[in-house]
Amino acid sequence: MTSAPDIRAVKTGDEEVILVLLHELAVYEKLTDRFRITRDVIVRDYLCERPVIECDLAFADANPAGIATWYWTYGSFAAARGIYLEDLFVRPELRGRGIGKALLAGLARRALKGGAGRVEWSVLDWNKPSIDFYESLRARKNDGWLIYRLEGEALEDLADS
Repeated sequence: MTSAPDIRAVKTGDEEVILVLLHELAVYEKLTDRFRITRDVIVRDYLCERPVIECDLAFADANPAGIATWYWTYGSFAAARGIYLEDLFVRPELRGRGIGKALLAGLARRALKGGAGRVEWSVLDWNKPSIDFYESLRARKNDGWLIYRLEGEALEDLADS
């Protein structure tokens, strides 16, 4: 990489880049069995008039290098907006070149401009390289909180009750 990465929001025509980068993330995280996204889903959820999820792409020397998917949240007690970072991925051969930091810095700027007081995300407990990277940015674990998920049959059962 000869220059700083170019970071921009996704646009129509980026469907294949989004699909490829998110699949590479699923492979890295060993979660391909959960990978369901398609080009049609990207058009429906990422590129519609009011996107369900936002997406930024990073390019290094004009080549796709990384992706961040995110959405706005709201903390009722704090009465403040936040951003939840759903996915952050930089291609392995391009890591250590500031691309992940540039994606997060752009998200931090967007958060502050939008009146948000925080950016939050989850990381797999085995992913030490990512944990080390986040901690190098002075991000901290949110101790005292556990993440729960209701899905599949349990979700259906509750909906039917």
